[in-house]
Amino acid sequence: MAWLALLAHKARSLFVVAAVAMGIAALTVIVASVDGARRKALEIVDFFGPDAVLVLGGDIENRPVGQRVNTLTWSDARAIARSLPGAYAVLPMRSVRAVTLKYGNRNYETATVVGATEDYAQTWNWPLAEGRDLSADDIKYGAKVALIGDVPARELFGEASPVGRTVLVKNLPVQIIGRLAYRGFTGGGSDTTVDDRLIMPISTLTQRFNLNRSYFRGLRVRFHNPELIDAHKDNLRALLRHEHKLEPTQPDDFTLLSASEILKFLTAFTGGLVAFLGVTAGVAILVGGFVLANLMFLGVSERRVEIGLRKAVGATSTAIMVQFLSEAVYLTLVGAVFGIGLGVALGESLSRLGMLELRLSPKIFVLSLAAALAIALVFGLRPARKAAALDPIEALRGGGE
Repeated sequence: MAWLALLAHKARSLFVVAAVAMGIAALTVIVASVDGARRKALEIVDFFGPDAVLVLGGDIENRPVGQRVNTLTWSDARAIARSLPGAYAVLPMRSVRAVTLKYGNRNYETATVVGATEDYAQTWNWPLAEGRDLSADDIKYGAKVALIGDVPARELFGEASPVGRTVLVKNLPVQIIGRLAYRGFTGGGSDTTVDDRLIMPISTLTQRFNLNRSYFRGLRVRFHNPELIDAHKDNLRALLRHEHKLEPTQPDDFTLLSASEILKFLTAFTGGLVAFLGVTAGVAILVGGFVLANLMFLGVSERRVEIGLRKAVGATSTAIMVQFLSEAVYLTLVGAVFGIGLGVALGESLSRLGMLELRLSPKIFVLSLAAALAIALVFGLRPARKAAALDPIEALRGGGE
């Protein structure tokens, strides 16, 4: 009887389904995006490594007016490698953005060309799919060699091996000696993937791109005993402040980043995302619930004669209430199914635009159905109780009038 009643009022039923679907779609997006953000955070932390600290020139957190960002020197790198307890790898780095690569008749503008010292892949814990890493001789002699990321490798060579081939890097012929394994996530505060890069000896990069050879933008330091990373950071900060001759009252002219800071930032970002999308989803679900309640109250008023006749022939108040609650449950469950589909489609669109990264899981389906049932019970109970409480004689008399 509940299904027949819903089919008899198709337009009203469709309106309720649409309203509920909007709320469930918002819920689907928030759950999938939060799971995606959490997965992204773990991927980035895993890529960064629990035993590493990234040092950047300048105070990127406070950004004082007129600050210098070229504050890290080769003297700093040598002091860290020679004097810092627990440090076993120091990797200075510079980079140039948006550089055109050419191979044959194919051109590709890579997001980043990185200049680094030997053992880049090893220091970043980044496996090589093929070939070898940068060597000390490559750096010493400014060799025209490079490691290539997965994205430019596919753009220039397709499925063929790039190792041993020569690429023009801004008209500089460079031989590819290794291909970095695919990592598959964005980084660096942009929508570009970490796989979109080329790595050259830092000596070659500074010479060929006419960069200042005294400074570099950042360096990566790896330590023994990662459980002591906080102590390692304190020692590193003290050493750099001594090297830069900073007074106790002067702020750092560099920034230290470890996996814990990255995780804190991403957790805060995820929390803000949850709050924003949670309010949106909550408002949408409340709207769907109010639409359901209002249309059910209207339905009770219009179906007084039906309710009176059913009671007159023996239907109990409980049966009437169960029928109206069943109608509410059916509508919200159908709305939930459509809402999940709408949310997935919306999420995929946002993901393609680079605004969100989604992770679909069975949890979305379970939470959506639970939310749909909650809407039906919370907003459908009062109209159902009102229908069950109608006096059959008064209902029939009211219908006759």
